[in-house]
Amino acid sequence: MVETLERAGHEAYIVGGCVRDLLLGRKPKDWDVTTNATPEAIQALFEETYYTNEFGTVGVVNASVSDDSYKVIEVTPYRLEGRYSDARRPDSVVFSQDIADDLKRRDFTINALAYSPTKGELIDLYDGIKDIEAGILRAVGAPVARFEEDALRLLRAIRIAAELGFAIEGHTLAAIGETAGQLEKISKERVQAEFVRIINSQKPMDAIILCQKLGLLQFIVPELEEGIGIEQNQAHKYDVWEHNLRALQHAADKGWPFSIRIAALFHDIGKPKSRRRDEARGDWTFHGHDVVGARMTKKALENLKFPRETIDLTTSLVRWHMFFSDPEKITLSAVRRIIRNVGPEHIEELINLRICDRIGTGRPKEQPFRLRKYQAMIDEALRDPISVGMLKIDGKRLMEITGQAAGPKIGWTLHALLEEVLDDPKLNTEDYLEKRAGELMNLPEAELKTLGIEGKEKQAEVEQAEIKDIHKKHFV
Repeated sequence: MVETLERAGHEAYIVGGCVRDLLLGRKPKDWDVTTNATPEAIQALFEETYYTNEFGTVGVVNASVSDDSYKVIEVTPYRLEGRYSDARRPDSVVFSQDIADDLKRRDFTINALAYSPTKGELIDLYDGIKDIEAGILRAVGAPVARFEEDALRLLRAIRIAAELGFAIEGHTLAAIGETAGQLEKISKERVQAEFVRIINSQKPMDAIILCQKLGLLQFIVPELEEGIGIEQNQAHKYDVWEHNLRALQHAADKGWPFSIRIAALFHDIGKPKSRRRDEARGDWTFHGHDVVGARMTKKALENLKFPRETIDLTTSLVRWHMFFSDPEKITLSAVRRIIRNVGPEHIEELINLRICDRIGTGRPKEQPFRLRKYQAMIDEALRDPISVGMLKIDGKRLMEITGQAAGPKIGWTLHALLEEVLDDPKLNTEDYLEKRAGELMNLPEAELKTLGIEGKEKQAEVEQAEIKDIHKKHFV
């Protein structure tokens, strides 16, 4: 692409983060090109392009590559920019013929690099290579001006430092704190995108601590700050804030996916609101913090405009994260119910979240025999029915064998059958269920309804009793 522009008599360079990544020996996530050609001249040189913005950037489709990340390359003319009244986009741009004009508007010195692969020419006007070698993230020019131009750079600085393991230069760091309030002007979708990359970095704990110290976290997830200084009970070495962060960092250290990392960060977010003093025991309790935390997690992720699938999964993991604590207390029936609650495809994530929770207390690593015990129970439970849909009978078959029309009695009967099967999976056979369904359906409607309600209440009571015993044993 650079060669095509140069053959047409224009200057052209790959620029920004892709040059930085090449120098670091990393695979660029995308490619950006800058040139002295106008948008119209760029479009005239390439077969498939789009140009739908006011800033000169032309998207050029590169059909010769299979990697979606490189399908579209953004080509932008050198430009001078006016003031940024919205702290995100320039009010006006003027195209330039000087590469220096393009580089001086870049965010950080390590991104203010331009390279011509055809000429082997590398332009570095702000000592970006020196900062790469030193592992320093430094703003181009006056840091406050750079952050006031585009407030998303505040969060991007933290993210880049976390991804690369770089330190932020002192004046740049101070300017982030000075202009932190500008982040409020940025759309939640853009904040979310940077936040996700921070969580997925190798050192998310350090990055989030830095966000908090610099005043950025209050515009991302202010609820996390409620855990600062919230002392826990004797089972915990750290306050709620540090415990959540250490749980997250363990997920990162293990290389686990975003779903576990985000759940680890939020798993005890409900503790400050649920903390009570047990004077008889002389310790703190946090009964119900998993329920409170699930509600808070849902609200926080909705505020950041996360996809519904992410919100639902994270909320579910936070809600049930206290389950896997003691194999002596956990019955197969309870395991089947938890699998039904989070879904068979997510049960491994719940186990790993529990490990992160334990490591975050400052205690030794999860004992291998417990992991084996949990996994054995899960594997056994997964072979058994955990929902009405997994019974060897369904509503249609019930109506066929009983002549009963669709209605509440069908649902009550199925749930009554499921309750029996949860307690004894061997009963999940067509012969038994059809025979037992006939007996249940012959009961008076009021009696069947009562039986179903009592069964559900008993199920909830037994499950809560089991979880309460676990909580008491582990001082939660």
